[in-house]
Formats: sequence, structure tokens, C-alpha cells
Amino acid sequence: MEWLNYHHLFYFWTVMKEGSITAASSKLSLAQSTVSAQLSKFEDHLGAKLFKRVGRNLEPTDMGHLAYRYADEIFSLGREMMESLHGRPVAGPLSLKVGIVDVVPKLIARKLLEPTGTLSEQVRLICHEGKDKDLLAELALHHLDVVLTDTPMPSSLSIKAYNHLLGECGVSFFAIKKLATPLQSNFPYSLDKSPMLLPMPLSSLRQRLDQWFERIGVRPIVMGEFDDNALLKVFGQAGEGIFMAPTVIEKEVELQYQVKVIGRTKKIRERFYAISVERIIKHPAVAAISEAAQQKLFFDYT
Repeated sequence: MEWLNYHHLFYFWTVMKEGSITAASSKLSLAQSTVSAQLSKFEDHLGAKLFKRVGRNLEPTDMGHLAYRYADEIFSLGREMMESLHGRPVAGPLSLKVGIVDVVPKLIARKLLEPTGTLSEQVRLICHEGKDKDLLAELALHHLDVVLTDTPMPSSLSIKAYNHLLGECGVSFFAIKKLATPLQSNFPYSLDKSPMLLPMPLSSLRQRLDQWFERIGVRPIVMGEFDDNALLKVFGQAGEGIFMAPTVIEKEVELQYQVKVIGRTKKIRERFYAISVERIIKHPAVAAISEAAQQKLFFDYT
């Protein structure tokens, strides 16, 4: 592994922040020749020029700008770590690192995260989307503060984390107006032999849908199966078939995808969870998400 000399990085960062070697030398209480020599060693170690001379001044190269962005984040995190370890309030925006499992509808994720913007303290959201196992592994390493998902954490995973149910609701069925209108009067039996866009067979929602279709004696024509929930909706918007979404975002789906509701059922429940390493949620932004979801977002759908 190639190690970074953080003393050299700090000198470079200070030169960038102060605007010149002269100003940085004064800030660091070092001779200009010392700072200049350290910068040269840093460039030699990186194998790249961080500055170029323009007249009598030094200006950062593209590589210099890139290195500065990383250096600024490194030293910002260092300050934040020291403040946090000493129990002092962290300066700057409160960060919330969120993992969003890729099957969670984007509109649901946006609604769940919306309360972070209402806190008195500014919150900087850092969102990562991916598969549940990958995100939970990142959570276990404390690279994430919380994971938003539609299923509780599998008991088979040896990760010490806790499920916090945010809420649940039924599902609504949508299609473009031309397809939806004839199917509304006899829902859900009108779905029999109707074109349907479905999640992949191994997903938990698909399994619940298949069980429900079997119970009511409905066999839709499967026009497509999708891993990507957003892509599925785009095909529905194009009139390729009927699709589902949680009832709690019914109005937003109609508006965004220009479709109509055929009908809805509470027999299929969509549940959403926040998974954290804390048994009792302490992060103020995660607490705000949980409280708003239970008391507002899902309150009328339980």
C-alpha cells in the first residue's frame, strides 16, 4: 500500500488556502525555503506537478485542484473527528450518510428524507444506493448512519444492527388513462389477462403479488420484469402495461408519470424500515425521519 505523507499534504493544503508560499510560510511559522522544499518533495512523491508558475506567481494545475479537494475533505473530517471525540458540537452542517436499497421507490426515499430539511441545524445528505447486503456491510463499518429498506435485516447476516419500522401502506395499480379507465370498474378482477409490469420474481414484493393474484384468481399477462423500479415505471408511463407503487405516493406517481389509478388494495402491504447500529436512534436527522414517517407520512395508511 502506498502511504501518504500527511505533513506534506498539510503544507500543500495551507499554501492553497493562503494563496501563496509566502502567506503559508507566515501561517506555519516556517521559512519559505522549507515550505517550498516540502512541496517539491510532495510533488516528487505523487509524480505530478501541483503548481505551475505564471509570471511571478504560482497557480495550481488541474492535478493541484484535484488534490486540494481531497485534502480539504481530509482535514475537514479530521477536525470533525476531534470535535466529536471530545464531545464538542461539530462545526458546519450535520452530515447524514444514508444507504438506500435500490428497490425502495425514489419518491418514497425522497419523502422519508424530507424531514431532514426542517431541522434547526443544517443537514448535509450523503446518499448511496445499492443492494441491501452491500449497504448493511457499510453500515456495520460505520460508513453509513442508516439504511432505508423495504425489508427487515435478514437474521442470517452476522451484523449487529436494529430494525426500526417507519411505516406501512397498501399498494396502488397504475396505467396510462387509455388502459386504466376500462379496468377501474371491476378492480381487481379486471387485472386478469391484462398487461402487467412486475418486479423480479425473487423480490419480496413480487412474491406477495403472486400470492395475492393466486388467491383472487387473477392471472395477468406479464409484459416485463424489472430489477430497476424507476425503469419499470418509465415503461408504464409509455403504456407498456400496469404497474404498482405504494399508495402513500399515489398522487406523486400520477403527476410524475402521467398515469391514472386503476385501484388499490391493502391486502398487499409495503413496509419501510430504517436500519441502524443503534437500538435507540440518537442521530437527530434519523430521529426526525422516524418520527415524521410514523406520525405524518404513513399515519393515514396503517
